[in-house]
Amino acid sequence: MTAARTGTVTTRSAWHDVPRLQVRRFAAIAMVEAPQLAEEILGEIQREYPHLPFVLDDSGEPMALVGIRRAIEVFVRHLEKSEGRPTVPPGVFQDFGRGEGLGGRSLDSLQAIYRMGVRLAWRRFADIGQRVEIPPPAMYELVDAGYEYLDGLVDQSVRGYAEAAARQAGERLRLQRRLMELLLAEHHRGDPAEAFTERAARIGWPLPERVAVGVLLRPAREAMAPAVGQGVLLDMEYEQPRMVVPEPDAAGRHELLHRALAGWSGAIGPPVPLADAAKSLRWAEAAVRLMDRGLLPSGEVLHCTEHTEALVLLQPEELIDDLALRCLAPLARCGPTHGRRLAETLLAWLETRGGAPEVATRLGVHPQTVRYRLRQIRELWGDEIDDPDRRFELELVLRAQRLRGELGGTRGLRRS
Repeated sequence: MTAARTGTVTTRSAWHDVPRLQVRRFAAIAMVEAPQLAEEILGEIQREYPHLPFVLDDSGEPMALVGIRRAIEVFVRHLEKSEGRPTVPPGVFQDFGRGEGLGGRSLDSLQAIYRMGVRLAWRRFADIGQRVEIPPPAMYELVDAGYEYLDGLVDQSVRGYAEAAARQAGERLRLQRRLMELLLAEHHRGDPAEAFTERAARIGWPLPERVAVGVLLRPAREAMAPAVGQGVLLDMEYEQPRMVVPEPDAAGRHELLHRALAGWSGAIGPPVPLADAAKSLRWAEAAVRLMDRGLLPSGEVLHCTEHTEALVLLQPEELIDDLALRCLAPLARCGPTHGRRLAETLLAWLETRGGAPEVATRLGVHPQTVRYRLRQIRELWGDEIDDPDRRFELELVLRAQRLRGELGGTRGLRRS
């Protein structure tokens, strides 16, 4: 403890004014009693926290006892010299904080242990101070110095605690990533249920019956991971982050994800049994590709189950195009504009299965115009227009063209 400086006036500390002989006597007694005091402190900690584990050093002595004794001795030597601030013994208390973190205990309990130690030390120092007649103001100053010293011990322990927490978080992420890789694999070796159970248990993840897999698009390159909750597995290492949502149809799950993913875009695949998670991933990836092409809404995280028609009709692009060439060949005899109008009329008729008035209402044109176009359609396709299989193919390819924006209509992108 040193003289305190207030503005331009220097105030001598009460401890500094204690005769050196008394200080040396105080320090000598305190050093002799330090081992016993350390044992008392450790014993009280063990009584208050009976489940607290203690690591032994090579000689079989608890490392916590060694650390407490060293901390007391360093503090007492500082009191004897009265020079600067006491230097906290390195290593031991950082290791103690690291052990607390790995043991799953909180920083609050750690600091409570330290405060208990300071209280016990103060009682012993107060007793020694009375024996060597240290003035009360100097002893009060000693209390302040003790709590300042405690702050240094806590800082070391917090550093160790943070290191342990970071290590645990990194290990959990590694194990979580391995579990996700297994879940999303197309083919599984051996018994997948057994492998799932083993890896899920290592991160404390209850195995769900059904999952939905999401693919996310970052709102910015350095975007922070969305707070999707502990139950949702999230891997941010991919360029397009992936997530596995357990029991996606559970009450409140949709709303929670909607809030957590605000500002993100992407797609969540359909719910599937756990062993089929790769299938849900394929649909989510397909939806993201359609979003990139402007064929599905962007700017949000959509659910594939709400865009089934687009995903089914727009995915097998080459097959649909080939089918369109064959089914819509009669329209090649018409000009582009007229051919598109006939295609729109044909689709409206196939969807409504109604007469000219219903089709006209759907298209927003006069019924007589519809009758004229329907007569042309029948001339172009002949009796084939009455064949159920041919009508199904026609509706399929025309719906796909509408989804691509190649045909007009009143509905645009539909949710089904």
